[in-house]
Amino acid sequence: MSEITAIRGMNDILPSDTACWQFLERTIAAVVDSYGYAEIRLPVVEKTALFKRSIGEVTDIVEKEMYTFDDRNGDSMTLRPEGTAGCVRAVIQQGLLNTPQRLWYTGPMFRYERPQKGRQRQFHQTGVESFGVATPDMDAELILLCATLWRQLGLLDAMELQLNSIGSADARKAFRAALVEFLQERVDALDEDSQRRLHTNPLRILDSKNPQTQAVLDDGPSLEDYLDEEAKADFARLCELLQAAGVKYTVNRRLVRGLDYYNKTVFEWVTGKLGAQGTVCAGGRYDGLVAQLGGKATPAIGCAMGMERLVLLLMEQGAAVTAPVVDAYVVAVGGDAQCLALAATEGLRLQLPRLRIVQHTGGGSFKSQMKRADKSGARVALIWGEDEVAAQTVTVKSLRANDGERAAQVTVALEDLETTLCAALAH
Repeated sequence: MSEITAIRGMNDILPSDTACWQFLERTIAAVVDSYGYAEIRLPVVEKTALFKRSIGEVTDIVEKEMYTFDDRNGDSMTLRPEGTAGCVRAVIQQGLLNTPQRLWYTGPMFRYERPQKGRQRQFHQTGVESFGVATPDMDAELILLCATLWRQLGLLDAMELQLNSIGSADARKAFRAALVEFLQERVDALDEDSQRRLHTNPLRILDSKNPQTQAVLDDGPSLEDYLDEEAKADFARLCELLQAAGVKYTVNRRLVRGLDYYNKTVFEWVTGKLGAQGTVCAGGRYDGLVAQLGGKATPAIGCAMGMERLVLLLMEQGAAVTAPVVDAYVVAVGGDAQCLALAATEGLRLQLPRLRIVQHTGGGSFKSQMKRADKSGARVALIWGEDEVAAQTVTVKSLRANDGERAAQVTVALEDLETTLCAALAH
């Protein structure tokens, strides 16, 4: 029988790595909470029409990358490729748009892409979304939240903020026409991917990583020339606010983002530490999306950060993230000792819930259990044997004495266990 393995591009996250993930998740949760954002939990599967209407039917995601299937009723369903569309669907459906909302979510997303470092078919994102505020101070808050998070993670120096304004839908329509006209006369100089996009999603050509295509664009029309006065004023105000807050940024006039719903401000946090997968966090305004999906017209802005890439960056930067320490390992030899140890240990867990206590299971000699205790990395062993059962005591033994020191060991009455253990762990 052949071995069943994980689906390509859908990776296991092993215990040796989860400490870094948990550190990242805790830090994100603390930062977004400090800015007043509330968590929303969204389905992993949505109706396919949601993504076609929001992301755009001629985008790479919808055309080539979505995991789409028919359910038993014949309805088309899709594993979510991104989080914003589902969040917008939820706030419309649940009637949350009567007042401004600050929301965040986290979880797996799915895209059928070529797996590589920092890019998987099942990947994880944390998204931050704000609804109901149209002014650039909201844009600035979201960017400042990201900057605070990078600082808390020790990653700020590894990040570069790139900004642009892509204006209104009318501005992009006029620019698109001019860009297509310009590139059609130079189509042979474009890379194959850009040639394909020329008649489906030409703005994405601005994002091309091909140097020859970028050289062609140097002489082409500029989106900046097509922006209306409101978009220009909002972008200037955003830059002013970021400068006042001390946030460094670069204006990248070819930054457009890959989803149809964006307008006005778009931004990316990028790093040079991860090779080709340099975009760690990206987002922008999507003031028309709520109405597009059937809700009342509501301004909105959001961003999403790639968790795999942040974990890689933390590891690349040598972040001091360690696995949780085992505080105490429980050794019990004999049936009566196991009963006494189990009851006493559960009492400790109730009284000292922050401690990490591992109970030995599976039996074995005193010597073998002590080997397991030492291998666990525990700081203290709690030992029950025949003598401890008879006297209703417990032996508390230090397992991490310094070189040259003799490991401390003391036998105490059960009622003194909590105090003795806390004293032993304090050293």
